[in-house]
Amino acid sequence: MKQLLIHKKISILFLILLLLSINFSFVFAQSEEPKLVSQAGILIDNKTGKVLYSKNATEKMYPASTTKIITAILALEHCNLNDKVTVSYDTIMSIPDGYSSASLQVGEELTVEQLLQLLLVHSANDSANALAEHIGGSVESFVSMMNTKVHELGLTNTHFTNAFGMHDENHYTTAQDLAIMMKYCITNEDFRKLAGQASCAIPATNRHGPRKYISTNALIIPNTDSYYPHLTCGKTGYTSQAGDCLVSCSYQNDLELICVILGGKTMNGISTRFSETKTLLEYAYQNYSIKSLLNQHDVVSTLQIKNATKDTKNLELLADTSIQALVNHSLSEDQYILDIKLNDKIQAPIEQGDILGIASYSIDGIEYRTNLIASHAVKKSKMLTYIIEISAGILILILIYWIFFHKKKTNVYEFRGY
Repeated sequence: MKQLLIHKKISILFLILLLLSINFSFVFAQSEEPKLVSQAGILIDNKTGKVLYSKNATEKMYPASTTKIITAILALEHCNLNDKVTVSYDTIMSIPDGYSSASLQVGEELTVEQLLQLLLVHSANDSANALAEHIGGSVESFVSMMNTKVHELGLTNTHFTNAFGMHDENHYTTAQDLAIMMKYCITNEDFRKLAGQASCAIPATNRHGPRKYISTNALIIPNTDSYYPHLTCGKTGYTSQAGDCLVSCSYQNDLELICVILGGKTMNGISTRFSETKTLLEYAYQNYSIKSLLNQHDVVSTLQIKNATKDTKNLELLADTSIQALVNHSLSEDQYILDIKLNDKIQAPIEQGDILGIASYSIDGIEYRTNLIASHAVKKSKMLTYIIEISAGILILILIYWIFFHKKKTNVYEFRGY
């Protein structure tokens, strides 16, 4: 009986160890870097620009309709949302068969905002051309503006030949360039709003009845299998040559991420542009977080100012701004090393708020810094002035005495000589 009890305890212990090992394996698997089926992808932190995942991110790829994020941002930068646009014959007739459209009509009038909704929600190519002609005067001129914009962003591996992503061997980008474009686009709040709509409703126009569309981006449509609640905006793309494409933005716990998938496939009825976007985003949220390292006005260091008055010479240096850093959970806190660099020859007088140095952290290749400012005014001590004045007075007295005594002696000698 006793031996049976021992065997039972050993079995229970073995089972517990087995369960723990399985759990540890599961946790480790969550932290492993994802492996994409899609041809290219990148994941970056929007605040720092740090790359958290990359696959073929600098290889030239076809962007398909993700092109439209540049069309949209140029429209937002050159137009008012309520500006009226009249659809031309060329706008419609230049769209090849098989490309999506909103069935715009020649002479139809829509606002820029309505065209942007059709562009970013329904991915309407005729809407892209209508905006291009309105802004550039012609599609060709607008495409030149698109290439100028990416050049201004410092992108050398991107070139556009049309406004909506129609396949062309000279119409290309990279996952990295597309992430940088998106980083720029989301600085515009109207872009965020429009690219984050799950649907749009266009009222009747002078040539067409009311229209309603559901977003082509399944990740932002609630109550669907692909819905991802942290996604804030995005733009899909597809051509047979480009494959499934998606550029998107997500936000959770102060961490904003930009994700790009290019050359995706459909597997088991689900596009990898959706499934692998979610995989990358979850990978980042499980392994990274924003950590507060310094709060604004925290005391970082103290100084004793030598030429200051007794009641102001002890000076605290405060953090001018907070420092929040992107931190990999694998890093321990002793790896967050604070570096303090003070200005040369710090001396009174000092005004409250004067910048006296820099405090910085270097974490995972990124430097986070803030200025160090004076906590209070430091007055210059008059003691040194008094000492200098007294010393100068003594020297003057000595000089006067020496001159007077030397002259007196000279006069005595001259008298005796006479």
